[in-house]
Amino acid sequence: MKKHLISLALLLVFVTSQATAAIPDGVTNSQKPGENPPSPAESLKKITLPDGFRVSLFAAEPNVAQPIAMAIDDRGRLWVAECYSYRKWQPTGLDRILIFEDTDGDGRFDKRKVFAEGLANLSGIELGFGGVWVCCAPKLLFIPDRNRDDKPDGPPVTKLDGWDTKKVGHNIINGLTWGPDGWLYGMQGIQGPSRVGKPGTPAEKRVDINCGVWRYHPTRKMFEVVAHGTTNPWGLDFDARGEAFFTNCVIGHLWHLIPGARYKRMYGEDFNPHSYGLIGACSDHLHWGGGKWNEARGGQGKHSLAGGGHAHVGAMIYLGDNWPDKYRGTMFTFNIHGYRLNNDRLERHGSGYVGKHGRDMFFANDPWFRGLELKYGPDGGVFIIDWCDYGECHDNDGVHRTSGRIYKVMYGAKKAAKKPFDLQKLDDAGLVKLLAHKNQWYVRHARRILQERAAAGRRMDAAYAAIVALASDAPLDGEMFLQLLWALHAIGRAGESPLQSLLAAEDEHVRVWAVRLLCDRGPLSKEVLMQFAGMAHNDKSQLVRLYLASALQRIPLEARWPIAEGLLTHAEDAKDHNLPLMIWYGIEPLVPLDKKHAIALAAKSKIPLVRQYIARRAAAK
Repeated sequence: MKKHLISLALLLVFVTSQATAAIPDGVTNSQKPGENPPSPAESLKKITLPDGFRVSLFAAEPNVAQPIAMAIDDRGRLWVAECYSYRKWQPTGLDRILIFEDTDGDGRFDKRKVFAEGLANLSGIELGFGGVWVCCAPKLLFIPDRNRDDKPDGPPVTKLDGWDTKKVGHNIINGLTWGPDGWLYGMQGIQGPSRVGKPGTPAEKRVDINCGVWRYHPTRKMFEVVAHGTTNPWGLDFDARGEAFFTNCVIGHLWHLIPGARYKRMYGEDFNPHSYGLIGACSDHLHWGGGKWNEARGGQGKHSLAGGGHAHVGAMIYLGDNWPDKYRGTMFTFNIHGYRLNNDRLERHGSGYVGKHGRDMFFANDPWFRGLELKYGPDGGVFIIDWCDYGECHDNDGVHRTSGRIYKVMYGAKKAAKKPFDLQKLDDAGLVKLLAHKNQWYVRHARRILQERAAAGRRMDAAYAAIVALASDAPLDGEMFLQLLWALHAIGRAGESPLQSLLAAEDEHVRVWAVRLLCDRGPLSKEVLMQFAGMAHNDKSQLVRLYLASALQRIPLEARWPIAEGLLTHAEDAKDHNLPLMIWYGIEPLVPLDKKHAIALAAKSKIPLVRQYIARRAAAK
């Protein structure tokens, strides 16, 4: 009996400590006195959702404040980055990483830990490869926790540095997420001209970026810009076929991420003065009713009918298994002025996609709501983090740093909580089985763990055999084949020869990924380059031709001519949203290299814009 009383006392102490968890000493509000958000309970009551959905308050102040980013670990626990640094980016800070766990499945946390504190400028978080990856401008840091005891093994390791902190006001490096190619993706806004590289890299060898999407490979330790431009990107996700889409705060909210693209900007010039033209957003609509952007504040009237306002943040393509199937594969982003979630349908169009406005959902009905990120988890429910502040992206009225909320949105009746699990404890064959799971959360985590094991030097024969068995036993649609292909790539078993054979696959997305993965492997053989040239002439898919145009920028200059010649034979691509400019970006450096050859290429081109740009570049100094 005494033992049980002691246990009960310890439990009460634990629960009390969670309820009165302290915000770090030194954190102060600069919001005007008397301006305070509704209580967490009041904010929860204000939320409206479509029929059948329910929302719970997963966590709120004082247990969490200023949540700016989140990640979900292999046990289904939620890791939350708290940023108290905004908007004064300092070398030292009070930012923290918290771990939340819901053990009974009621949509509210039961356990809370502080993993790391004393961080500065914390704006992004992702998990994998034995630790935690965090954006802490001017650095990309890795905090090791290889024994997974929720305690850092040592101080953070700087993987990259050089991001600007002097000119950035409200958009800094952010959006860490793993791609199906095994790279870690991130973004950066337009205000900070950065020169990124490994610590100690001289200035002339650093990579310039002042707005766009970048990626870093966790084992090859390579950094590159995926695409330049837009304005303030914040939120990126991949669809079931590995196509990436990201959210931009202004000048269009939805963008199809094409490697090598150069996108329109709100202001400033592209790094290459000879780009001449820039690619626009892929949505066919705006979410505000026109006029000056600040007239959309509050998201009322014509702006509400359109979607709420011009400012957006966060991106999720729902591929979970709890929400209705009509939402599967569609894009969600927060509308800052409209205090809601916008929903876009992604439809194939020409060489890419077009985003069409679906019905808005999750109305917070609260001017303090500042949704920043949303993710679906192992039960298919969606976590939403709310910065909870009265100001918006141009926050000049002070910052309410002692508030923050995390919501969880589920569909249907409550179900029994999932039993405790840990995907890291599965063997390789068990992980491969998860590649067929409807909930992509399991698929993505399983693939990343397989990649980690291969990178650690483990023999992956069992995983390879399981992938082959799954390929032979399961009916393979395009999506399933891609999952197996990405898994083979993750364990280092997607060699040049099998990838070459997939260049003739029936599914256009498989051909696309054969091109992309071949380019990721390194220098291409003459045989592969010849196949690319043949596909440029003969492949009927505009999507495949788009990725061949993208591949030009990864190919030595002299080897680009035959591929470019093939791509320019398709008159039907002349008015495509992406292809004329993507082809141009790939052949632009060829013009000063050999003007005579370039002019001959222009004469045969069936794409007028490229012909015009070749002439313009040939006449330039």
